[in-house]
Amino acid sequence: MRSGQTAIFLILLGLLTGCATRTIYLGGPILTVDDEDRVVEALGVEGDRIGAVGSEAQVRAWAGPRARVVDLAGRAVVPGFIDAHGHFPGEGVWASVADLNPPPIGDLETMDELIARLKAEAEATPEGEWVKGMGYDDTLLAEKRHPTREDLDRVSTEHPVGILHISGHLAVTNSRGLEVFGWDRDTPDMEGGVLRRDAAGELDGVLEENAVEPLQEVILNPGAMAALSILREAGRRAVAEGVTTAQSGYTPTGLLRIYPWISRFGLVPIRLVLWPGMEAADEVLAGADPFSTYDEDWVRIGAIKLIADGSIQGYTGYLSEPYHVPPGDDPSYRGYPRIAPGELAERVQRYHEAGWQVAVHGNGDASIDDILAAYEKTFADGSGPAARPIIIHAQMSRVDQLDRMAKLGVIPSFFSLHTYYWGDRHRELFMGPDRAARISPAASALERNVRFTIHCDAPVVPLTPLKLIWAAVNRRTSSGQELGPAERITPMQALRATTIDAAFQHFEDDRKGSLEVGKLADLVILSTSPLDDPARIDEIRVLETVVGGETVYRAPAPGP
Repeated sequence: MRSGQTAIFLILLGLLTGCATRTIYLGGPILTVDDEDRVVEALGVEGDRIGAVGSEAQVRAWAGPRARVVDLAGRAVVPGFIDAHGHFPGEGVWASVADLNPPPIGDLETMDELIARLKAEAEATPEGEWVKGMGYDDTLLAEKRHPTREDLDRVSTEHPVGILHISGHLAVTNSRGLEVFGWDRDTPDMEGGVLRRDAAGELDGVLEENAVEPLQEVILNPGAMAALSILREAGRRAVAEGVTTAQSGYTPTGLLRIYPWISRFGLVPIRLVLWPGMEAADEVLAGADPFSTYDEDWVRIGAIKLIADGSIQGYTGYLSEPYHVPPGDDPSYRGYPRIAPGELAERVQRYHEAGWQVAVHGNGDASIDDILAAYEKTFADGSGPAARPIIIHAQMSRVDQLDRMAKLGVIPSFFSLHTYYWGDRHRELFMGPDRAARISPAASALERNVRFTIHCDAPVVPLTPLKLIWAAVNRRTSSGQELGPAERITPMQALRATTIDAAFQHFEDDRKGSLEVGKLADLVILSTSPLDDPARIDEIRVLETVVGGETVYRAPAPGP
């Protein structure tokens, strides 16, 4: 064969081999979530990118005769779900701590059951090491109170015992745990945190906000082998729910250095967006090495995260008006800020000037006022829309605050599953009927052209994007009651909030979040389209999850 013929042969062989690597999806609705929200007949993938989108004839012509064909048989394709805010790998933490969740997440309902579960954990824990648990909810325990150090002393007086509230903003430790931290009745409360005390002035073991951080370090930073188990379990749960990009909110410095290697060695099957905490940001500003070099298709640095207040279901969210049923004897109790307004404004401006995106956790409307004041000072020059500042949770946003967000270009990320998991208690305990009906006000945001996202805040609640979409669309509580139906949004609007809008929030909308030519081939095959029956979106099954053109999850075949 002559050299010219050889060259032609090799070119043809390359073309044929290229065609063989192409995959087309057809035979079911493909929800592109592009600017026009098109639903198309077919989708073509080549390597890790989307190569064609459109009619079956168009995509077949692009693919050529040797392409692999996936017949959807009526099933639907959507972009991979993007976690707008969570705490990866927190979903995997159940591999190393006792699960204390009440229904509907778990099954723990009484203080005695909590003690028994922790005793079982203590029996499996080496002598003297921490016994750890997560997920208890004082408002759903039969006793309607937090455990105390005396309760946890029933678990063990030899082991330190530490448990995190379902919100992550409160915790409890036993007498041995208080000794480990060096805390006693003479220890003062720290700024932005509370060591609760009994009537005699002794510490009762319950910790609030900044006082929780030492115990969080114990519970959320396990040894190497436990950490590997947590990573694997978190990745397994994410792909089974169709999540192709997860977020690590408030990532510690150590993990910021390690995550690129974790991803490079394939220990995590999905993409990650890391939000450093303010301590990590301060270290860099003080001269520490900047964050590691990342493969930005897989791991990238997102916003610097600050925490302005606490949790409404923990009574530490900062409100402009008192709680509906206050937690103690003070009828004027409104919660409190974790960061003083002046410091918050100074930090927002400093991080923005350093070139970082900023995200601030704020649940109560008084806290949201503080955050917006800080953003108004920082972005007075009109740079807000380009900077994409975020308010995490933004739960009690008032309409006047949404107007301010619209003007500034602020992105609220709503924890919309609150309507399901805590909606009844928001109405009856925390906020009362009127304010409860306005939590996570997505429809009001849309009316003001405020671009928003929605999230699960896992592991506070399970990472379940389809249930999240269902919650934003239906706004039903765990008892089946409607909560603020005026704030419902459509299935497509909720789907956008978990895909393209979440990508926009992360400055990644140029590469993911919709099924468009040139974007990463991250997609999910669902048992049916979320547009078909809004009331039953939470019943849809994830059948297959694809990241970069590779299947990372396939649902097991149904049993006989």
